[in-house]
Amino acid sequence: MPFTELQNELNERAAQGLLRQRRTLQGPQSPHILVDGKEYLSFCSNDYLGLANHPQLVAAMQQGAAQYGVGAGAAHLVSGHTQAHHDLEIALAAFVKKPAALLFSTGYMANLGAVRALVGKGDTVFADKLNHASLNDAMQLSRADMQRYRHNDIAQLAQLLEKTTSGRKLIITDAVFSMDGDIAPLPELLALCEQHDAWLLTDDAHGFGVLGEEGRGSLAHFGFAAPRIIYMATLGKAAGVSGAFVAAEQVVIDTLINHARSYIYTTAPPPALASAVLESLQLIEQGDELRAHLQGLIEQLRNGLQGLPWKLMPSETAIQPLLVGDNQSALELSAALRERGIWVAAIRPPTVPQGTARLRITLSAAHSAADVARLIGALHELAR
Repeated sequence: MPFTELQNELNERAAQGLLRQRRTLQGPQSPHILVDGKEYLSFCSNDYLGLANHPQLVAAMQQGAAQYGVGAGAAHLVSGHTQAHHDLEIALAAFVKKPAALLFSTGYMANLGAVRALVGKGDTVFADKLNHASLNDAMQLSRADMQRYRHNDIAQLAQLLEKTTSGRKLIITDAVFSMDGDIAPLPELLALCEQHDAWLLTDDAHGFGVLGEEGRGSLAHFGFAAPRIIYMATLGKAAGVSGAFVAAEQVVIDTLINHARSYIYTTAPPPALASAVLESLQLIEQGDELRAHLQGLIEQLRNGLQGLPWKLMPSETAIQPLLVGDNQSALELSAALRERGIWVAAIRPPTVPQGTARLRITLSAAHSAADVARLIGALHELAR
């Protein structure tokens, strides 16, 4: 029976410490969550500014639902594109200082749609080896030639570009790498694009709202802009809601409207979500104190975890990976924290390379200094 084969595969994953399982939260996203009737201090969420349960966003979504209902009813190109979607696209483009923007249901769909719409057979995609799975899948589905370079290795990328003499060239990269927390060298990547007449698609899922002036993201963090940059960011992390967008030159957005299959052939997101994100943009823009508090927590954690047998990877962002190495050891450390009422996810291959299993500690502006001190104390206790 095919089911026996499937079960054997799952059993093998379990034996390797790789079986994935879900946990069910019984309340809103927060540093203090309820799971199976027990309260935990959570360091697992990408809700970097603590907006996912913000009363202003809840009220904005309720108002949006009252005005537009709970479903879009059709794809954007049929009859599902509402004024709320339209207003949000205009606001997002202005926020990241690009000419135009296009909403997608998820960041995964945004990357799939954008890469496939822009390149195909005869073209070449250049990809960082630690890119998110959505970028990897998009590259494969595009049917373009695939060239992967070592993580943030500008010299190797330059060599690969030198050897490519025909077709469109597209460099794709995470801006903030989701499992390592480090930031891509975007200025150097853009310089290569200028030199080799290439596009740069940057996935700023973990930088939007957190980095740069007024939280405008990784491009603002580096203080630069260019027509060659195609910017993607998600709205379910620092923005606290759901969805994603691509911002670029108008001709690029028009191309996506006509060729991005993950945009064309799916029902538009509920308009109420767009209403909530519009409110979120204002909170992000006014959120300097939240970002300053978050930066303080990052420094507190990094200082407090010195001297442990497990090392923090180099990261200046809210993603702070604690490298454990062995799959089972990472699971056991995560479980030991959970017994102490602290929830930190163990990340294992294939999400990260073999031998680099880790605890992915994520901080939020909703955490307090006392919350971080509790995690630091628990890890030192376990190290002893």
